[in-house]
Amino acid sequence: MIVDERMVTYINSLDVGNTPFLDELERQACEDYVPIIRREMQSFLKVLLTVHRPKKILEVGTAVGFSTLLMSEYTGEDCHITTIEKYEKRIPIARENFKKAGREDRITLLEGDAMEILKELQGSFDFIFMDAAKGQYIHFLPEVLRLLGTGGILVSDNVLQDGDIIESRFAVERRNRTIYKRMRDYLYELKHNEQLLTTIIPIGDGATVSIKRERA
Repeated sequence: MIVDERMVTYINSLDVGNTPFLDELERQACEDYVPIIRREMQSFLKVLLTVHRPKKILEVGTAVGFSTLLMSEYTGEDCHITTIEKYEKRIPIARENFKKAGREDRITLLEGDAMEILKELQGSFDFIFMDAAKGQYIHFLPEVLRLLGTGGILVSDNVLQDGDIIESRFAVERRNRTIYKRMRDYLYELKHNEQLLTTIIPIGDGATVSIKRERA
């Protein structure tokens, strides 16, 4: 927890929730230990999408489709979402959830390794949501930048690793050190890349919001 737990609990207690379908999907995901975006991140995305009104969204990391469907609720009927998922057991569940929600015509689910799929994608997106393997963010970034249109927004979730990101490398468990280094590299690149204007926000497990600048 990177923000005081009592404060997070209070803020979340004010939340009005989502549609009945999404509330049930969130409950089921928690029961099945499927990671989905936290309540704070949900609220943040709702506001950001309502302000930005993207037409083409790319999501890296579908899981069971909760965040995909949440984003579809806060964009117009003319918005299409392309989402990528590798974990075979979750893909049919996500597809079924899209069908049950009546959103399968607005969502394209691409199956396979995100790096390979990103290399093959063409065109541009005006909103990209990164919520996949955290150690891969830095590797995805060149392709994500290629696909993000000028003025487009990149949101990356779970970037502060429950606060470990500020610790000494030697204070981090050995098995987590590679992810730790890659995430620090990713955050540095987001803040120093001339194509991007980035802010790091301590909500949920940390998020970044980057806007792609116009070329000089």
